[in-house]
Formats: sequence, structure tokens, C-alpha cells
Amino acid sequence: MTDAFIDIPGVRNFRDAGGIGALRRGVLYRSGSFHTLTEEGARRLKALGLRTVFDLRSGYELETWPDQRHGLDHETLHVPTLPPHPKDADRPWPEDQAALYLFMAEEAGPSLAAVVRRLAAPGSLATVVHCAVGKDRTGLTIAVLQSLLGASEAEITADFLLSNTGLGLDDGPVPYLDETGTERLSRPVGAELLASSLAWIHDHHGTVPGYLRHHGATDAELDAVRASLAD
Repeated sequence: MTDAFIDIPGVRNFRDAGGIGALRRGVLYRSGSFHTLTEEGARRLKALGLRTVFDLRSGYELETWPDQRHGLDHETLHVPTLPPHPKDADRPWPEDQAALYLFMAEEAGPSLAAVVRRLAAPGSLATVVHCAVGKDRTGLTIAVLQSLLGASEAEITADFLLSNTGLGLDDGPVPYLDETGTERLSRPVGAELLASSLAWIHDHHGTVPGYLRHHGATDAELDAVRASLAD
């Protein structure tokens, strides 16, 4: 699956999310943010036919590290996975990875329903889903979409784990400066993290479509997404 990676200068962890289940290649991509996108990177995105970008970051992250466009005319939708940034929120994001993945499953429903709603509309493809580095928030969002297209949990997990390769985390955590200037550790993702999110969704809503319907997605929208993204 490492052939899914695409070199987009200035964008980390960019790859095609398709090729598993019924999800075709060339329509749904995943990545880190575009805040260091170069002009050459923009040309390559244009060549992919980019029409829509879903930015899953908080408003604070967007203000600190805004995406660069270099003349690209795609639509960007801000659909934050989590509540307001911990700097501004009464309910902080968990620091512990295991707790974070349960927190994301609990909080991400409105964001995921908004993604489905836009993907169901004509003219949305090709599209990129991104957060800061394309690992956690993007990982869950893409996993839900891949599940909707019939991918098995094993296939979804294999794609999810590629972020360790894409971000240089195969050998363990890597230090970085976050959007507040604080040094933190970027931690590798493990299969058990995504499994816990998906288990929470199934335990509380039965199925991924049931989870999306609970947060406002309609059956017609779910069918339209399947039709537009499928082989």
C-alpha cells in the first residue's frame, strides 16, 4: 500500500485513501495541513483535479497555521473534528492517546456528517481530508469513509498505520513544536487506537451508517457518497 503516497512538496503524509473496499483511487486523498504548501506542490494538487478540501483542525490552528493556496481555486470547508482548541475550551482534549481516540469517536459525529453532506453533492471530487499531520483526526475520518465504502477493518487499519511511515514515526515518537510554540512528542499510531474508536461507534450506534445518521446524515446522502466514491 506504500504506492498510495504522493509527493506534494510542502505537505506531509499525502496519500490516496482509495484502492480498498469499493473506494476507487484518485478521488479521496488524505494528508497533513497545507500551511507549508509550495508553488510546486500547488501545481501537483491542481493536476490531481482538486476541488474540495476538508480541514479538520481547530479555529486556533487555522489562525496560527493557515493553509496556503498559491492560486488554487478549490473550496475549503472547516469541519473541526474536536471541540474548540484546548487553549480556548472548557473541555480540554485528552493528552493520552487511548483517551483521545475515544474522545474523537464521541465528538467527531457532526464533523463527519458535514463531510458526508458535502461529498454527496455534485462537484466535490477530487477531495483532500487533512488535519495537522494527517494522522489522528484524519485517520478516523478516512476510516469512517472507507468503512462506508465496504472496506474491511483489516484494510482500513493497514491504511491508517501508513501514517507512521509518512511521518517518520516507525522508530518511535518524534519531537515537534505545536501551534502554540510548545514542544511536544508526535507519537506513532497503533491498530488498537483506531479499533477503540470504531468499537465505540459500533457500541453506541450499531454501525457506521447508524452513527452518521444519528448526526444528521440522510440515507440519500450516504447512498450518494457510496455512488460517487465507488469503482
